[in-house]
Amino acid sequence: MAAPAYRPIPADDVAWLGTDPVPAAPYYDPAWFELERKAVFLKSWIHVGHVCELPESGSFVRRELEFAKASLLIVRGRDGVIRAFHNVCTHRGTQLVAEAAGRQAKFSCPYHMWTFGTDGALLSAPDFEAFHLEKKDCALPQVSLAECGRMLFVNFDPQAQPLHEWLGDYAERLEAMPVARATTFSEYTYEIDANWKLTYDNFQENYHLRFIHPRSGGAAIGADNQFGYPASVGFCGPHRTQRIWSNPAPDLKPFQRQASMKGIPALMRRGLLDLPHGRDYLAFFPNIFIIGTPTQPFSHTVYPIAANRSRGVVRVYWSGEDADASESFAREYSLCQIRDIHAEDIDMIERGQRGLESGAISHIHFQHMEALCRHLFNSVNERVRDYARETGETI
Repeated sequence: MAAPAYRPIPADDVAWLGTDPVPAAPYYDPAWFELERKAVFLKSWIHVGHVCELPESGSFVRRELEFAKASLLIVRGRDGVIRAFHNVCTHRGTQLVAEAAGRQAKFSCPYHMWTFGTDGALLSAPDFEAFHLEKKDCALPQVSLAECGRMLFVNFDPQAQPLHEWLGDYAERLEAMPVARATTFSEYTYEIDANWKLTYDNFQENYHLRFIHPRSGGAAIGADNQFGYPASVGFCGPHRTQRIWSNPAPDLKPFQRQASMKGIPALMRRGLLDLPHGRDYLAFFPNIFIIGTPTQPFSHTVYPIAANRSRGVVRVYWSGEDADASESFAREYSLCQIRDIHAEDIDMIERGQRGLESGAISHIHFQHMEALCRHLFNSVNERVRDYARETGETI
């Protein structure tokens, strides 16, 4: 039986998001970026890692989050609990850890040897009696950390709602995706001279596939869906989703078809081929999306550095170690394919940033098939304006 023809998403289905042009300044204005930093990033759950990075007591990773001007130390304690601390000695502020990751039973400040346990408690400090302090008052400052689908999130807002409430109906979907079974991952990072929203939006719309990825993105384009538009979209508070359209007759080169098939037997053995949400893209506000495709389950997090600079972290998640050469090849190919397709985007995103910063246009435009981009803008705009009203800051 022939696959059903693609049916475009009706414009009326997303008309509630609005159709007006969107101001361009929030994509480059430093003052707006500062408000985003306070109203969005310091008050949202931000993805910082995966449980598999912290397999045993004393395992730690260090995360630099420029939007919070913070270095975080994420540690699995002796009690098995994973916690996040500011990577700051409570004596005089010296950063404790310079390594990106590792395993330690305790953390000693290299300056004056104040030493802390994996639970953040101060264990010892030379000549501590001279300070007239209590050790219990000198613990490492902690940041809220929570887990969903084995993914780790932090929140700098002491009044933040619990993570699962924040994720809403999408929490259950995340826990059913391959990432929730992952025991390892492949990763690459990049920095780009572009605003975080402009960077993120590139991965929320397929309107550009036909022009930027005519060869590498051929599998996502079909005769009756020449732009590779999604099969459906959905929204849950500030979060959003789309169902990736499945091309019934993808235009794959022989090596692409062979490479993609090499990992199938292993996925079948591991029970990962028929998980739900295999074609779903989940975008969690503000800056991460996750795809559940069994052969290429990956996340992409875009961290803001400045109004016109961002850092992206792409991770492809795997369950179990490579069983054989075919599975190893399939995994390596998966990450390389994502990286190569993404490499075609970078120059265009940076050209867009330079164009907006010129001030030549005051507004940008989204069509209804770019609904996810508009939804992100609306969600950020709402929070920035609410914050400005509450604090009296000028927009």
